Amino acid sequence: MAKRNALGKGLGALIEDAGNENNQYQVDAVNELSLELIEVNPYQPRTNFNEGALQELASSIKEIGVIQPITVRQISEEQFQLITGERRFRAARMAGVNKIPAFIRTADDQAMLEMALVENIQREDLDAIEVAISYQRLIEECELTQENLSGRVGKKRATISNYLRLLKLPAEIQLGIRDRKISMGHARALINIEDPDKQLEAYYRILDEGLSVRATEEMIRNLGQTQQKKRPAADGKKELPEEYKQIKQSLATHFNTNIDVKRNDNGKGKIVIPFKSDKDLERIMSIISQGKEE
Repeated sequence: MAKRNALGKGLGALIEDAGNENNQYQVDAVNELSLELIEVNPYQPRTNFNEGALQELASSIKEIGVIQPITVRQISEEQFQLITGERRFRAARMAGVNKIPAFIRTADDQAMLEMALVENIQREDLDAIEVAISYQRLIEECELTQENLSGRVGKKRATISNYLRLLKLPAEIQLGIRDRKISMGHARALINIEDPDKQLEAYYRILDEGLSVRATEEMIRNLGQTQQKKRPAADGKKELPEEYKQIKQSLATHFNTNIDVKRNDNGKGKIVIPFKSDKDLERIMSIISQGKEE
């Protein structure tokens, strides 16, 4: 039974608290801190904490203590601020413990934000939008390029770009991603649709028909092919009248090159004579000059 009590102290049992009685704390080291001295991180990028998962972690903490220390910065002699580990901090409070192992770091506001965001991105239970927002905040608030960010978080630049593109989707689709109604694979397929209204149409079809990612990709491919077929008519291109076709053919024969004749409904248009090289241009100009002399 004595062993269990020692185990129940968690990481705190392994931390020397000499000096803590005199309110002295070791920076860049793990200390046992009272939960009352710690305030939450105002830069915390994560907003949703699963209550059931917190209860499970709290039960574990009651049994074996906090295994992994949280990270804090000291903001006054007897006050600390969370950098990472809010989930462990919340669960420890739920478990009713008084102290928690904490690694004290020296960090200004920007460094604190960057550490919190990077740590947040590494979590496996984040939804794609939370990851995308964290990437965006790192770029904007920590003034990082996508290349710098790639090195910071250990992700390929293309992966980061794909996440950032999710933030251009309509808000309703972003909410669907957060609520896990659709996957990252579905979202990446929807990005390929340019029209937001059509994105929403495709999104609702995914939900209504329970489409897989592969089926969604096929649906969007077919949609793209349909739009391509309609595009010539939308561009207003019409077949040339017969007399213009004859003029086009006559000019092509005269200049010995393909001729493009364009004409609108009002009768306005232009004739385009292409050339392959400077020498070919000289040949065409010679033909035009001969026509003037005649």
